[in-house]
Amino acid sequence: MKQKIKVGWQEWVSLENLGIPRIKVKVDTGATTSSIGTKTIKEFEQNGETWVKFNVKPIQGSKIKVSCEAKVVDKRTVSDSGGHKSLRYVVRTHLTIGNKSWPIEITLADRTKMKYQMLLGRQAMKGRILVDPGKSFLQGKVKKSEALAVYSD
Repeated sequence: MKQKIKVGWQEWVSLENLGIPRIKVKVDTGATTSSIGTKTIKEFEQNGETWVKFNVKPIQGSKIKVSCEAKVVDKRTVSDSGGHKSLRYVVRTHLTIGNKSWPIEITLADRTKMKYQMLLGRQAMKGRILVDPGKSFLQGKVKKSEALAVYSD
């Protein structure tokens, strides 16, 4: 049996293959799928497959913007916490939390009015993570200045 990672309700993670070395996530056991915030999505074709270009602001309250590209693996109708349904692109990426890394699927959604630009949902956590909802940053607290530093040239 795999050793599960213990996390709090918020953690710092990385999505290196999207060029995102640090982003704070809300660990959301109420969400089926993980989601990352983007306002602009541009679809394009590459080698006969559908891809998307999108921008992510990984550090809340900063002007840092990361341009990402990923192959579309699906389009799904997703209900938000208010019950509103929307069709979203689904892409695959590698999540790193603590010293563990594995592939996950994330939906692309406008999260500009949300406190967290990424939600980590149940599908990404299943069989790998135990959540302590009374704790935060069990995999390491990162100061905002440290998070910003990984994006400087």
